[in-house]
Amino acid sequence: MTAFPKITLDQWRTLIAVVEAGGYARAADQLHKSQSTLTYAVQKLERLLGVKVFEMQGRKAVLTAGGQVLYRRGKMLMEEALRLERVAAGLSAGWEPELRLAVDTIFPTWLLLECIARFAEEQPETRVELIESVLSGTDEALLEGRADLAIGSSMPPGFVGDPVMRVRFIAAAHPDHPLHRLGRPLTLEDLSQHRHLVVRDSGRERSRTPGWLNERRWTVTHKETSIRAACMGLGYAWYAEDIIRKELEAGELKPLPLREGAERWATLYLIFADRDAAGPGALRIAELVRAGIARHCPKRSAYQV
Repeated sequence: MTAFPKITLDQWRTLIAVVEAGGYARAADQLHKSQSTLTYAVQKLERLLGVKVFEMQGRKAVLTAGGQVLYRRGKMLMEEALRLERVAAGLSAGWEPELRLAVDTIFPTWLLLECIARFAEEQPETRVELIESVLSGTDEALLEGRADLAIGSSMPPGFVGDPVMRVRFIAAAHPDHPLHRLGRPLTLEDLSQHRHLVVRDSGRERSRTPGWLNERRWTVTHKETSIRAACMGLGYAWYAEDIIRKELEAGELKPLPLREGAERWATLYLIFADRDAAGPGALRIAELVRAGIARHCPKRSAYQV
């Protein structure tokens, strides 16, 4: 005989809300229920499971050790229930009405837009929300459920992705920048004497840094600002080579002749928020991205150790 849970999803939702809101009063406002209803629901949960969830410390109710376990596992249960609903919605609706993409800005913008434009020709009714992220901002978009598909340089815990592109970074500056006028191979000491243009990590925690940082630097939010500043001779920066292709060809930027470490490499991964729940739109965008990389950047399309 199949056993059924003693606790409903609504009771787990109540517990999670009380913990995350910091008390019954705020949770009641968020859930639009009375405080007494929430108190009864938590007490019933404690009674059915035989575990004390909260204990009083002064005037504040805090989680017991057992309560912490129930909160963590209950949160996982709610997240899985939401994922299951998204799977069902995708199966019933066919093509998604909206696709949310989180893409690290080191991925070539021109290539990304070409892929999205191709998708729009095929499915003009599907809205596309593009989150242009930097470093840990891509991870956050996945972890917080704000993206259906991501292209990033790392994989957050609990996600699996495929390497789709190697990105070559070069240090570059305007041809008339003082570093170019030195007329010799450059060292890190040379770089440290000049302004470094850095794009800020878009994650709220800003948990990752873009490598070596000069003390003399400007930090900006958008890569376009950094590129424009470099073209104006205001500093140097490390750029993904493919995103400054036009500036290099036009002579607005020129690679710096570093004595060591003249290039750096990163791997970009294509990551589904939930591969099982991915609808035909997310799958098609992924297919177009892989095809676009293979067509325009064939030497970078397969990661090889």
